[in-house]
Amino acid sequence: MIETIVSVGAARLPVITAGPEGGIPVVFLHAGVCDHRMWAAEVEAVAEEGFRALAYTRRGFGDAVSPDESFSHLDDLEAVLAHFGIHAAVLVGCSMGGGLAIDFALRHPGRTAGLVLVGTAVTGGDYDLSDSDRQMEAVLEDAEERGDPEFQNRVDAHAWLDGPRSPNGRVGGTVRELFLDMNMRALTKQPPLTQESRRPSARDRIGEINAPALLVAGDLDFNYILARHDGLSDDLPNAFAVILEGTAHLPNLERPDLFQPLLTEFLDALDE
Repeated sequence: MIETIVSVGAARLPVITAGPEGGIPVVFLHAGVCDHRMWAAEVEAVAEEGFRALAYTRRGFGDAVSPDESFSHLDDLEAVLAHFGIHAAVLVGCSMGGGLAIDFALRHPGRTAGLVLVGTAVTGGDYDLSDSDRQMEAVLEDAEERGDPEFQNRVDAHAWLDGPRSPNGRVGGTVRELFLDMNMRALTKQPPLTQESRRPSARDRIGEINAPALLVAGDLDFNYILARHDGLSDDLPNAFAVILEGTAHLPNLERPDLFQPLLTEFLDALDE
């Protein structure tokens, strides 16, 4: 695996790559509580299968460096692909990373070879919160308002790693340590980025995406995310949907033994 830095505007974005340059490109987009390290095992796994794998950290996360300048995560993604000479790719995105993958697919349908969307967001998407969702959202808002990053990090770990309906601390060990480190870097990132360009809503355009799609969600995730997962499986014309039992918002970290075979089987089908 090769580590490098890609310059986009005044930003410096960390990137890891692996696999043969002639392989089908697979680009991994991290969740909003993580950075590219959430995908390190998958980058290695798909590279071993002969694909060209790439994961990078977006502005405002991890070790990415950026001044408070005008930017778009979608434009940054395009710049990263251009840096590596990638025209078309399979995009694998979790949460906010999935929302970015959807936006890329809508802007560049001919450059999207496939989508893997994990507990995905949808830009401009509305959702109805269940009672348990509202309770956890209230706890998350209170933690943010306290202005205590360490406390907020622990609350985020409960919500996004353990799952909002699971006991606090359900997921431990190195996975929890990694989550807490990735999310803390996002919570304490300086300077704050206040000039991100708003991307157009994708909510009413999902049906335009014809690329093959694999939808994955954990059954312990927020109810509204599971409802979105079900809705996308109906709205995307070429989608296959899977629920991974006993996992929450980051199923690839919790159960790589379940997630990685799904991913490689999907990629192999695209390569036939």
